[in-house]
Amino acid sequence: MLSAQQTTAIDTIQVSSTRIPLKLNETGRSIEVLSAADIAKTNAQSLDEVLQTVPGIEIQSRGGFGTQGDILMRGSTFTQVLVLIDGMRINDPLTGHFNSYIPVTLAQIHSIEILRGAASAAFGADAVGGVINIRTHTFVNQSKANHSKGDLAYGEHNLVVANQGFAWYKGDLKLGIGLSGRQSSGEEVAAKMIDTTTTLEAYNTYFDIQTISASSAYRINERSRIKAFASFDHRDFDARYFYTTSSFDKSTEIVDNSFYRLQFENIGDKSISDINVSFKQSEDEFIFSPDFPSTNTHTARLLNMTANHLYYLNQAWTIKGGLQADKRSIQSNDRGDHEDWHFGGYGMGVFKKRALAATLSLRGDYDQNYGFQLSPGLNVAYTFNKLVLRGSTGKSIRAADYTERYVSNNLMNLTPGRSLGNPELLAESSWSTEVGADLNLNQHWTIHTSLFNRLSSQLIDFVSTNESEIGSVSETGSLQDGADYFFAKNVSSVQTNGLELSINYKQSIGDNASVQCRAGYTYLDTSNEDDVISVYISSHAKHLLTGQLNIQWQRLSLGLNSLYKERNPAIVVGIDEHLNASYWLFNTRLGFDVTERTGVHFELRNLADVEYQNILGAKMPGRWFLGGLHWSF
Repeated sequence: MLSAQQTTAIDTIQVSSTRIPLKLNETGRSIEVLSAADIAKTNAQSLDEVLQTVPGIEIQSRGGFGTQGDILMRGSTFTQVLVLIDGMRINDPLTGHFNSYIPVTLAQIHSIEILRGAASAAFGADAVGGVINIRTHTFVNQSKANHSKGDLAYGEHNLVVANQGFAWYKGDLKLGIGLSGRQSSGEEVAAKMIDTTTTLEAYNTYFDIQTISASSAYRINERSRIKAFASFDHRDFDARYFYTTSSFDKSTEIVDNSFYRLQFENIGDKSISDINVSFKQSEDEFIFSPDFPSTNTHTARLLNMTANHLYYLNQAWTIKGGLQADKRSIQSNDRGDHEDWHFGGYGMGVFKKRALAATLSLRGDYDQNYGFQLSPGLNVAYTFNKLVLRGSTGKSIRAADYTERYVSNNLMNLTPGRSLGNPELLAESSWSTEVGADLNLNQHWTIHTSLFNRLSSQLIDFVSTNESEIGSVSETGSLQDGADYFFAKNVSSVQTNGLELSINYKQSIGDNASVQCRAGYTYLDTSNEDDVISVYISSHAKHLLTGQLNIQWQRLSLGLNSLYKERNPAIVVGIDEHLNASYWLFNTRLGFDVTERTGVHFELRNLADVEYQNILGAKMPGRWFLGGLHWSF
């Protein structure tokens, strides 16, 4: 169903992903805000399905119902998007493939803020394509009534989906709990004969995903608050062809993520200060094939500490500064044991006078991996009645994760075609520039458009490289003479140009009916000066079109959403699979409110039963029917 995204006037929505809270028309940035009500109106069962409806975001899913998906923004790679929970980073030190394992249930989300474009000047490394900040109910300083809401659904292939959220408020204490589960035996992929000597056996795309999160907040006095958050996410799924296109691939994977957060906040007459500590741990067991020894186990940890202070100088000026320290570590049988410290500090100021708003930011980061980096940024916005003109420029950085630096480095006798880490990778550096406009034509129509450019140097990707060129750079076991491997390299220079357009329409029809619709389009063009053929840099869609329609009539609701994607086609003979140059997807949902607080709903996903893949070899679900109950008390 349609998410009523940005239907509120752009001069009233306030966002926190700019570090200094600003109204949308003051940020100078392209920012999307999804409220809890918006999310509830979608037919999404996971966070990556919610994000897939947002223009400018591409989700390269490897399985249905949020099993796993790479998050791309503005032609970025999946490692170049920073994901935050209430302002604290959760990007996985092991690999960006795990960044969509966000350990928050939908019931606990107050809003999602999507900031497109460079944001390293405010948040440090990884904020290249954009930032996704998930704000939970408990961490937002707003009073709410006690409530309980959830849903239960059953569908084809033994699918069971369950979600439940509780919120309890008494005096100065807030408590919240969220539970969710998605489980299915999966669709059966039939056996196929590749040639006279190779037959691929049938398999099921099963998944079992469970998430629990809890939060609390206590107001110590009129000025001080303490808040806490804890969550656990478990995933057990078929991972065949998620990472390789080998005919020997029979992969399964189990991933456990836990996340803990503590904040102390003090609100003064003209200032706000906060101290934060968070800890994230992921444990991954990956079995490439049960036919021979191929189990890889990894434990990755991220300890993050921040302190921030905001001060309102006067009506025109607001300043903010902060410090950060974090420690990343990994224990792995194929990547080895490693740890790194990182330190950062930033300062920023916002100037507002009449219709003009400008934000200037500067951040310095020191990392044991890439040394010291400076990231400046400037955003400007000017409001003409119903029109907002905006522009921004800034530098962004990203360091290699542990997979890019050390994958397979602890293994011996590496077969050709394997991915191979490079400990000597340099940090990526990018300059991004954008100009855009937001127009509120009237209470029915809003239009948002942006033109952007990103020029990147030393971009990291896996490139097919001959053994003779790798030499002693990689700390690996023996390589086969003359064989080619996918070796992690710094690609010299990459340029991305793009256009984003979003059109929104809403109309009330009497007291009991409404129509909402939305269309989003993203165009991207990426090139590198040396025409290096790499794995991820140009894997994004060139044309991406999203559409949503929602019709509400009395107790009946009908929703339809669509996705069109056009990208570079690909084929692999070894498993007889191909990546189509384009595909259309349609999902529909019908709901009926039995009472004011209970209802039933029915969903039909992939209406046309399209066969498609986002990652070569990883089959996506065909037509899938499910139905269930929902409630809110």
